Amino acid sequence: MSNDFLIVGVGAIGLTSALKLLQAGYRVTLVERGEVGQEASWAGGGILSPLCSWDYSEAVTRLAHRSMDQFAEAAASLQSATGIDPEYRCSGMLILPPYQTGQATAWCKQHHVELSQVNLGEQLKGEIGEALLLPTVAQVRNPRLLAALRARVEMLGGVIIEQQEVKRLEVSNDRVTALHTTQGKLAADGYIIAAGAWSRTLLGVYALNLDVRPIRGQILLFKFDTPPFRHILLRESLYFIPRNDGHVLVGSTLEDVGFDKSTTIEARDSLMKRVCEIFPEWRDFKPVRHWAGFRPGAPENIPAIGRHPRIANLYVNAGHFRYGVTMSLASAELLLNEIEGKSQPIPAEPYRWR
Repeated sequence: MSNDFLIVGVGAIGLTSALKLLQAGYRVTLVERGEVGQEASWAGGGILSPLCSWDYSEAVTRLAHRSMDQFAEAAASLQSATGIDPEYRCSGMLILPPYQTGQATAWCKQHHVELSQVNLGEQLKGEIGEALLLPTVAQVRNPRLLAALRARVEMLGGVIIEQQEVKRLEVSNDRVTALHTTQGKLAADGYIIAAGAWSRTLLGVYALNLDVRPIRGQILLFKFDTPPFRHILLRESLYFIPRNDGHVLVGSTLEDVGFDKSTTIEARDSLMKRVCEIFPEWRDFKPVRHWAGFRPGAPENIPAIGRHPRIANLYVNAGHFRYGVTMSLASAELLLNEIEGKSQPIPAEPYRWR
């Protein structure tokens, strides 16, 4: 079977892109250098929101919130079709001081996002003072979301090839004619680069001004008998994500260290110090796991989505930095509209590949 599209990279962005194309009637093959969804998509926490939307540009929040608005229905549809529960849950996010009340209130009012000031002691036992609550912020459990996406893509006829690294693009007359991989050539009518932090390296001389680089993030995982709190917690850049089964993810670091995925004692100790400033009793708890992943860093957190400026059948969907899962549904929507020449639901100019 010939392919209408080859997608390089099988994380949340690659899978949602494939799903959108398959639903539109295209034939799709995805190729992955390792295993499906084992890089940034697996390593992230699954908060379906920019940490504080008022800290970001409209280009980031517009795309993120467009995607966030689709997630409840998408998660339910995935579970119904595959039997795999992505554990979508509208848990709300509690923002602990210090924060800018005026800026937060003004942004939420302008964008019709629910926000309230609450008594912190009523939300967290033993705490005093006030906090901000964003009650509509949701979360997913990344590994389960990826498993559901994979199953749905394969149900719709998508082909997934693992353990096959793309080494370079073969280009002739301003068109990609094949991908050279570790196991031979692959060819299609169109090609989509959704390789996260590896996208620029993969494109080589064809990357142009695509500025995507690996930014390491380290996360700690704790386990409790029951969830110690209900809401996602955020204090400045430190977040806590409670799962239904008592696991709590705590993260994360931002480290520009190239493709070095090692975990460090320094990062663990730094995170633990900040955790214990909020919960002193956690000094006696040991993380059950500590891992790192590579975010596809991009200037101002703005991804590149769309057609290559010079190569007619080459597209990109990459550079989502911290919010790949959050932005995935809307990014796939914009990409499909670009391919089919349809009008966009939001201004697409900020995401163009220049």
